[in-house]
Amino acid sequence: MRDEATTRKYYVEQLGFSAIGSVGYDDYLMLEKDQIQVHFFKLKALESKENYGQVYIRMDEINCFYQSLIDNRTKTHPNVPLQVKPWGQKEFSVRRRSW
Repeated sequence: MRDEATTRKYYVEQLGFSAIGSVGYDDYLMLEKDQIQVHFFKLKALESKENYGQVYIRMDEINCFYQSLIDNRTKTHPNVPLQVKPWGQKEFSVRRRSW
């Protein structure tokens, strides 16, 4: 993450995560939703247009989660809608901002 407040806001308000951990650590953020935990480290020099980093999360209720994102007006990737892929995995992609 480049900015903790921006990352926290997106994951909490758009994706439904909650901040976890009783101690605040500088440049470190822990978030959780259901049985999923995501930990972020601050990288100020991260250039999002050149970064290919991603997180792949597997879950049982993907249809419900996808619909909750749509209901919350979370942007999904226009080229990667919810669908069963040739390898048999149902998946989709979200994107935080458009370039």
